[in-house]
Amino acid sequence: MNKIQSTKLIGVFFAIALLIFACSSSETEEETSTPDATTGTDYDITTILSKFDNIAAVSYSVNGNTVTFTTTDLPNHTSPYWDTSHALYEAYNGTNPDWRQNPNSIGEQNITFTIPLKPKEATNKSATPMGPIGISRNGIVFFNQYAAGGAALTNEINSFDQWLGHPAGTTYHYHIEPTFLTESFGKDSFLGLLLDGFPVYGPQENGNTITSSDLDDYHGHAHETSDFPNGIYHYHITADDPYLNGNGFFGTAGNVSN
Repeated sequence: MNKIQSTKLIGVFFAIALLIFACSSSETEEETSTPDATTGTDYDITTILSKFDNIAAVSYSVNGNTVTFTTTDLPNHTSPYWDTSHALYEAYNGTNPDWRQNPNSIGEQNITFTIPLKPKEATNKSATPMGPIGISRNGIVFFNQYAAGGAALTNEINSFDQWLGHPAGTTYHYHIEPTFLTESFGKDSFLGLLLDGFPVYGPQENGNTITSSDLDDYHGHAHETSDFPNGIYHYHITADDPYLNGNGFFGTAGNVSN
């Protein structure tokens, strides 16, 4: 073998080695990257269920690939919507100068959510219904961005109590940031689950305040959180409309009954 042939052979071996290294690096990056919400990745919310432990309003059980929550929907905080004889009754002491109490009151419910443990992006997205669309970590139900009858939420906000919840009939609920939870656990904390199994987080992330313009049409995005270091699609509550949920559920919704 002459010198020229030897040099060519070395060059071939070097090119093959580079190709193998590139493929190996690409596979490693693919395996360790954050899940992309558009790939149909299956997630698993089992590890978050302990956040609902020891909450008086809530019980839950796992059955196969679903978790069933039952809640009395009784808040563990003060409100002017409690009966005046209740230990948690407190007159409104919030910051809204236009506050006005609606004629409803807090009453015990029996609401059941059956939610997928391994939520996945839905092929055909569905709109969120009126009434309960999810459950917060203290057992209070989430409603969507509409007032009764599908009207805009704007005027109804003036009836929210000092923790930014209020009752419809006797069903107490949150449409916007539940400040009792964000003051208790942090503005970037896990706040609950929507009916499709995807988690809801507060209005901050990595020290930054999230707005609706940072999120997709369903008011969420996918990457790692403190509870899901490998990444998960999740919703955020923001201070601007639509507050909690946009054009519907990102995933396939479970069932709710009351």
